[in-house]
Amino acid sequence: MLDIADELNRWVEQGRDFAVATVVAVGGSAPRQPGAALAVDSEGTAIGSVSGGCVEGAVYELCGQALEDGEPVLERFGYSDDDAFAVGLTCGGVIDILVTPVRASDTAVRDVLAGALGAAATGEAAALARVVAGPGELVGRALVVRPDGSYEGGFGGHPELDRTVAGEAGAYLDAGRTGTVEIGEQGSRCGSPLTVLVESSVPAPRMIVFGAIDFASALVRMGRFLGYRVTVCDARPVFATAARFPDADEIVVEWPHKYLERVAAEVDGRTVLCVLTHDAKFDVPLLQLALRLPVAYVGAMGSRRTHLDRNERLREVGVTELELARLRSPIGHDLGARTPEEVAVSIASEIVADRRGGTGVSLTGAHTPIHHDPDTPRRIDSVA
Repeated sequence: MLDIADELNRWVEQGRDFAVATVVAVGGSAPRQPGAALAVDSEGTAIGSVSGGCVEGAVYELCGQALEDGEPVLERFGYSDDDAFAVGLTCGGVIDILVTPVRASDTAVRDVLAGALGAAATGEAAALARVVAGPGELVGRALVVRPDGSYEGGFGGHPELDRTVAGEAGAYLDAGRTGTVEIGEQGSRCGSPLTVLVESSVPAPRMIVFGAIDFASALVRMGRFLGYRVTVCDARPVFATAARFPDADEIVVEWPHKYLERVAAEVDGRTVLCVLTHDAKFDVPLLQLALRLPVAYVGAMGSRRTHLDRNERLREVGVTELELARLRSPIGHDLGARTPEEVAVSIASEIVADRRGGTGVSLTGAHTPIHHDPDTPRRIDSVA
């Protein structure tokens, strides 16, 4: 539900009653991932999506029912072999959806959700953990975890369970992940196994584009489209200007390697570094540092000849073969791209494939999964 936090936070501030349906688990070729949400208020206004249209109508009705009776419900939707036009996912997938009423009269749940929504809406880091399966009195109960490990809310008088879930949610928050945690009967300390959905809200990941060239302008637009906070860095003030890069969140006039040294502590496992300078005096000191940072992706533009020459120069300054193996060069997927916009699509394609575990090959005729999800539910069978 944190994916629609901006609007839901306004609903909370306005005192509206609403129900929110959240994808908690998926199987097969489901269109949305855990955390995707649709919300309906007491006037019938709807925002968000849980399936891209497949089961929206049925989920809308479930939200209305939850608002009336005040009870959460967990519902499974899947493809029907008998009737492809029945309510279900004609893409062949299965999704489990938790519908939770959020009414002004239920302050225990509403206050916790309001804390998570407020944090997400203002760009603060927070993780929301909710019981989606287990004893009826616990389903829908939630706690919010902050980056410092503190948390608010809980699961109805089970402090060991609160601490366990808070610790797991904190780990998910550190990784910027959303997923489920399975807690066995012994681990839950409440007499029954539980399934907990953890949704992480973290600041947008960073894309740093080095080299204020025409190709960079198109890549900046693509980066914004993909949800990155984009910085353009170039040592040449005549090229690194707001007029040339109106879509950039930040423009830095500085030698690329010096800038990266300065912000090295700010990059993380979601950061993307795109080196478009293809000039040895910029590339070598920059990549020497970049390939040693814990970032998600490092790509460098240039011909195959430039790539081979650059690799030799990097070896000469001490970059190891293991570090060189991280470098995506020449940058991007083979799309036959020519224009800056096409090259930006090629680079974005490679970044997404790296992030999601894709192969980059055409799906037509392929026997690979359409969706690659490396995350699997975490299981806990005991509490330390």
